Amino acid sequence: MAPKSLLVALFFVVRALAKPVLWDGRAPFNFTSVNLDASADPYLSVVKGSNKASHYTQLLGNTSNSTPLWSPDRSLPQPIGPGGPVQITPSQAPHLELIEQVIAVSIDNSSVFVPGGNTANSQYGFRRTELLAQRNSDWHNLLPDTQTGITVFHFSIKLDPAKPLNYNHEYQIVFIEPSDGSHVFGIQLGSPFTNPTGTLPVANAHDLKVLDHAKKILYTAAFTADVWHNLAVQVDWSKKTLAVLYSKDGAELQAVTKALPNSSAASGSTGQGEFHFGVLKLPLVNPRDTNDHKNDVVHYGTQEGTTEGLLYSGIFIESTKDGVSIGNGRSIPLIV
Repeated sequence: MAPKSLLVALFFVVRALAKPVLWDGRAPFNFTSVNLDASADPYLSVVKGSNKASHYTQLLGNTSNSTPLWSPDRSLPQPIGPGGPVQITPSQAPHLELIEQVIAVSIDNSSVFVPGGNTANSQYGFRRTELLAQRNSDWHNLLPDTQTGITVFHFSIKLDPAKPLNYNHEYQIVFIEPSDGSHVFGIQLGSPFTNPTGTLPVANAHDLKVLDHAKKILYTAAFTADVWHNLAVQVDWSKKTLAVLYSKDGAELQAVTKALPNSSAASGSTGQGEFHFGVLKLPLVNPRDTNDHKNDVVHYGTQEGTTEGLLYSGIFIESTKDGVSIGNGRSIPLIV
């Protein structure tokens, strides 16, 4: 029989996982750079520069702890059994395979996305690396389950101290993008792009900002170092509302807004889109560009070309059949 401490650890793993999960982007330990380069489920990895996906996105294995909200904190001491510390391994406990890897997403000066492989479409204004949710190699396959009714998008974000951001720029890091290029909701960091460029960085540049479709700020949180920032956005696709939940590290999520109107978002299939997470860095205005080009952030502007990045874990989409998961196996009723 397994030591009691081991059983307790297993119980924690099982009960920490949210359900029912419609799409799971928590990278298991058997997911490798080979899978990433092949754009294998659950991630479409084509939004990147000219190098392989694994050049821009790394799976950190056992070298970094994911958010403890959904997985055990592996920085804590091992459980103690009768003979001393218990080294829990997947062979002893298959449930441990559910513990995820941290995903490190970065950009550098080669991070110029070329949609469709047509160089005429090269997005020279942006530097971007993003992973998109997909099922059976196609993001469209997720839409009937994840973007109808009421669903919740979970994600945890952490600063990468080795790859600091430049808060003079705007970063769009998590969003759902319909075909018109708008965002159903978005997470923004840094200083929003303006033409002409104002005083930089802006006062709230170091805050995580949750935006609605009209780019109105619904919630802000200081993006402090050395902690996981856990966010969830409840989307009512029929009533067109958004609600935000937030916590740090292993603290349970708490609703920080009520259900707020998202009325400018399109209804039905027109309002559905790709679920992205990663690093999308907007340019600053290049004073030498023409007036028309100064506002074309996709193709023009200035970038430093530095290597910058963020860490992700705890990414999944859940049904609200059993309420909204807040961690530790607990859920709360829908936010109204």
